[in-house]
Amino acid sequence: MSTFRSISKIVTARQQAEGVGAKVRRSIGIMNQRMFNPFLMFDHFSSSGKNGFPEHPHRGQETITLVLNGSIAHEDFTGSKGILYAGDLQFMTAGKGIVHSEMPVPNPDGSPTVGLQLWVDLPDALKDTEPRYRDLREWEIPEVVTDDGKVIIKVISGKSHGVESVKELAYTPINYYYYKVKAGGEFKQELQAGFNYFLYDLKGNNLVLNGDTKVDQYQNVFFNEEGDYITGKNVATEDTEDNIVEFILVGGKKLNQESVHYGPFVANSEDNIEKAIIDYQYAQNGFENRKTWNTLISDGVTPEMIEGPLEGSLEKREAKKKEFLENQKL
Repeated sequence: MSTFRSISKIVTARQQAEGVGAKVRRSIGIMNQRMFNPFLMFDHFSSSGKNGFPEHPHRGQETITLVLNGSIAHEDFTGSKGILYAGDLQFMTAGKGIVHSEMPVPNPDGSPTVGLQLWVDLPDALKDTEPRYRDLREWEIPEVVTDDGKVIIKVISGKSHGVESVKELAYTPINYYYYKVKAGGEFKQELQAGFNYFLYDLKGNNLVLNGDTKVDQYQNVFFNEEGDYITGKNVATEDTEDNIVEFILVGGKKLNQESVHYGPFVANSEDNIEKAIIDYQYAQNGFENRKTWNTLISDGVTPEMIEGPLEGSLEKREAKKKEFLENQKL
């Protein structure tokens, strides 16, 4: 007999400064929620102009970035570079070591670039793996519509209502859903055993979970480990844009290992954290490219960069989208 998964804790994400002039609402990796196995950190970020995340290192984890508004340029010392637009995701494996930059692309209307970034621990056996990227464009994400059109689910990773997304985006198994629920909309989401789940409310104050728990904007709901599903409803009665609720529901397979997290470095012991710091400082054991790499975007993104080395022109993007959708029809 299946049972619903109860709520363990609700944390409100308070805004704070991060990077160079960027703002984040952090709800994992703070005093109230140090980590949530296998998740190490979760940020709802906002940045504009030259305010972003210039070159910085990572080791021992994966990052998952979802752009909500505007666009982000990225590059790293392996030569990878590009632009993520609204609705796009990037799954980055730092592995044994990477140095990269993530900077906002100035928006014509002056609005900030907004997105979500999640840090996920890597299994110990893959801590020394080679760095890699997997980009997922917004048109590649399958969508489910239920409850007479009142509930729309983007299945970024995992399975929902019989619809499954692209597989093997992250080494640590992840379920990632983006929900948009109109007034009166109800849903039931099946959950995977052995996974820890959280739900972050991006928009709206009308969400009620499991029949009795109200959730407000910028609150992160952490669920207990037992249970097969959760339910929810947008209790608003008037069908307006302001009453729509938007949230993400994310689950990750629990890892049976020690995890030590210091800044951008993740390891299974204090000794290996010290080793990571030394390796970065001396550009060795995975950080060798740091000696010769020169960042392109850390001082800001220009139109020339977008059209040139970043290969991020909107015309090329539209052509790729058209090609993908045409192939889907075949």
